[in-house]
Amino acid sequence: MKHVLLFVLMLVSGTLMAQQTINGKITSAKDGQSLPGVNVVEKGTVNGAVSDIDGNYSLKLTGDDAVLVFSFIGYDNKEVVVGNKTTINVSLAENAIELEGAVVTALGIEKKSRGLTYSAQQLDGDALGRSKDANMINALAGKSAGVVINKSSSGVGGSAKVTIRGNRSATGNNQPLYVIDGIPMLNSSGTQPATSIGGTNDAGARDGGDGIGNLNPDDIESMTVLKGASAAALYGSNAANGVIVITTKKGKVGKPIVNISSNVTFDNAFETPDFQNTYGMSDGGKSWGDPIKGGSDYTKDFFKTGVTAITSASVSFGTEKFQSYYSYANTNAGGIIENNKLKKHNINIRQTAKLYDGKIQLDGNVNLISQNVKNRPTPGGYYMNPLVGLYRYPRGENIGIYKDEYKTFDNARNFDTQNWHKTPDSWAQNPWWITNMMPSEDKRNRVIASINAKWNITDWLNLQVRGNSDNTFDQYDQRIYATTAPELVGGTYNNGRYITSNRHESLTYGDVLLNMNKDFGEDFTLVASIGGSITDMKLRYTLMDSRPSGLEIANVFNLGNFAGSGYVEELNTRTQNQSIFGTAQLGWRDGLFLDFTSRNDWSSTLAYTESMKKGFFYPSVGLTAVLSEFINMPDFWDFMKVRGSYAQVGNSIPFGVSYQTHTIGAGGSLIFNGNAPFTDLKPEISESKEFGFESRFLRNAITFDFTWYQTNTLDQYFNLPAPAGSGYNYYYVNAGNIRNRGIEMVLGINPFNKENFSWDNSINFSKNTNKIIELHPDLDAFNVGLQTSSSYWMRLEEGGSFGDIYGKVFTRDDNGAIQYDPATGLPIVSSDFGKIANANPDFNLSWNSNFRYKNWRLGFLIDGRFGGDVVSLTQADLDQYGVTLATASARDAGYVSLEGNKIENVQEFYSRIGGRDGVSENYVYSATNIRLRELSLSYSLPKTLLSKIGFIDGATVSFVGRNLFFFYNDAPFDPDAVLGTGNDLQGVDVFGMPTTRSLGFNVKLTF
Repeated sequence: MKHVLLFVLMLVSGTLMAQQTINGKITSAKDGQSLPGVNVVEKGTVNGAVSDIDGNYSLKLTGDDAVLVFSFIGYDNKEVVVGNKTTINVSLAENAIELEGAVVTALGIEKKSRGLTYSAQQLDGDALGRSKDANMINALAGKSAGVVINKSSSGVGGSAKVTIRGNRSATGNNQPLYVIDGIPMLNSSGTQPATSIGGTNDAGARDGGDGIGNLNPDDIESMTVLKGASAAALYGSNAANGVIVITTKKGKVGKPIVNISSNVTFDNAFETPDFQNTYGMSDGGKSWGDPIKGGSDYTKDFFKTGVTAITSASVSFGTEKFQSYYSYANTNAGGIIENNKLKKHNINIRQTAKLYDGKIQLDGNVNLISQNVKNRPTPGGYYMNPLVGLYRYPRGENIGIYKDEYKTFDNARNFDTQNWHKTPDSWAQNPWWITNMMPSEDKRNRVIASINAKWNITDWLNLQVRGNSDNTFDQYDQRIYATTAPELVGGTYNNGRYITSNRHESLTYGDVLLNMNKDFGEDFTLVASIGGSITDMKLRYTLMDSRPSGLEIANVFNLGNFAGSGYVEELNTRTQNQSIFGTAQLGWRDGLFLDFTSRNDWSSTLAYTESMKKGFFYPSVGLTAVLSEFINMPDFWDFMKVRGSYAQVGNSIPFGVSYQTHTIGAGGSLIFNGNAPFTDLKPEISESKEFGFESRFLRNAITFDFTWYQTNTLDQYFNLPAPAGSGYNYYYVNAGNIRNRGIEMVLGINPFNKENFSWDNSINFSKNTNKIIELHPDLDAFNVGLQTSSSYWMRLEEGGSFGDIYGKVFTRDDNGAIQYDPATGLPIVSSDFGKIANANPDFNLSWNSNFRYKNWRLGFLIDGRFGGDVVSLTQADLDQYGVTLATASARDAGYVSLEGNKIENVQEFYSRIGGRDGVSENYVYSATNIRLRELSLSYSLPKTLLSKIGFIDGATVSFVGRNLFFFYNDAPFDPDAVLGTGNDLQGVDVFGMPTTRSLGFNVKLTF
């Protein structure tokens, strides 16, 4: 109780009158250079200061018998008794362990980077927050080898697809686990099931945003990517796809430090289709008509300039016993589509304490998130997508009349109806009707609360107990007005449609760990942990949709106005995972490290199976040798290390697979589950091997990290058609072997690191090759996801790879030449699908560079994806309508050139080959692209100027940009954009929203 009272007094008490002022300069004991940013604290108080860019500090003391504590990352702390001194100059010695780097690994356990037996790449918060995005995970793109970020084309705040070392699960999750301060978090996308809309691709199932995107980037201290199974084995079945460990900021000892950041960016669409403006309208509203003059591209006028404003403020302060960190962030964003808006509020409260001379450490954190997105555009597809009608509109015609008068009053029905140049259908409507008369709203409220208590039993043994509660509440509402395309509305009279849903997802996590870190003599060290955890997840979801019956009274949007029972879907699920685990690292002479981990899980999704009784076991073993500790290296060679590891880790299975359950539909109807119960189910298992090599040269001016890995994912679950007479439609089997093999290289070049000038570079290279080694004897091929188009499908076949795209192809002879119909001169289309593309790149390469000259800083990120293919059904559809530049060029030339053959009937060619159901082989493009992903230029105001103001300790103004331009791109859209974050729909564009170019400014103040 006395400590609580002391904590309250600390928050409300004022600063005592200063008795003495101390000045001085802080330098490095190694080379005498000044050290900026050193914390100087009067011991036992919150009174403190920070050294300026020249290493100078000034501090007014609050009491007698003062002791100053000097602390700085990478250096040993130093305490100095003040006495009667007025000037105290200090030199700090480098801390060998901290300087080399401590990495946050699984379960929040910190280890020396030299002792890691696997690849782990750590980024600080400044690198992630330099050029902000409404979804903070997009800032990771291009900054970690082996990590691929694909941004969803669904407007501001949309989700991102994150893969580490390739896709490996055909039917399961392929995204990594996110961990905050050692505790797992939810990463629900909140995606509305396709049944309520009508499909995934064609319907464009809405994107509710992912869990990681809800966070405030300014709260992040660092982010560590644990890439392989060895790195993530302690997390068990949740971490088969790697782990992204996030360490957040907390209070620091010293006087209050206030940081305020304001970031404003302006977003514009680019990489839109190339349209023709030389041929006008023809029959059917297409653009195969006569030549026109004075045509212009009206499509660019549809997109407006989006504005994203992110403002955050934080305060950090504390004594040696109690530390506090508070932050607030506000995000206001307007998309490039009319009426698309996002508002988000983040409140973070974190309290830490060290009691009883540091024997007890407490850490409590509450993160409150409120987000509202209005009129989020569909990620792509034909239905409810304004781009379909916009792009197809006949060239040369005045579309402006349909912008100003997208609705007209119908006297007979006594309400406004849709106005368009043709009868609206499900695949093309007035784009302004869609953006104004189909309003939707996504609301999300989220509470993340955690507590961590650690008891330091001795200086080498501690007991840690942690708990976390992560609750997400999603509410969705969409009103679709009467005279929208009848197929989308339903009902006899087209009176409109109403969709509403509520979703509550919660994760409760707790663990207990006994940690040991002990030296045995001068040669041996042991770092070990043993513990157990429990993870409990609940999902409650309810969806109500007036379709197919529609609304009784036009444009009255409530549940009582459903013309019939409508569509009702309700889910109420709960899964639980219980685990015990242990890890140990034995070190010898700080140069040889042997790692072991083991974990056993019991998962409720395996209920009613034999696997449930004994659970499933995941081991890993790794060995690291720091050769530079045992070999006399040349003077220029500072460090050399080799490492290797082997691990197994699982992948969880969906709820309800191992036990057959039926559901109740609208009106009490029984919905029969036609899948046979899967009582002999085993979890998916990923076996990982990894070898690596690390070196540093010329006093760390050059660093190099090389990794080779191989992951085989076994016992995947597939559904097969059940035998006739069994009473079931499908049954599940464990089968398959999908292999990912690749290399990663990280090259750091830091040739200059002087007081007034520095230049550091990081070059990331990664190559992943995926191969389907085996499926199942009864399974010739497996189609990923639902078939939502008749012109392409993602398919797995033995010998192929994850990401293979199959589609309509031309008929070819034995020599591979296209065959032609002698009567029409047109190519013959095969009745069978063929492999046309693979969405996976051959390799990825990025260059992240940062210059510093005095108070100026310049940073840029050039990111390239090389190889792989993408398919544009947008281009196919627009070619059929004759609106593209390609069709005009062919008409001008008088023919279409197809693999060296000239086809003179241009319109007939594109009418047959193009379109939604066209020959997708003809619309395959290289996915190779190189872009300037980030650019920032910042200036920090001099301390001499700020000292005249008095109350500002630091001020930085920055120009920032994202996706500024492509150095090279062959595809008619951004190859990195995806329609969704699932396993299918990768590498295919179907009227996806265009990529945005962002330019803006950031101002950061420190008080």
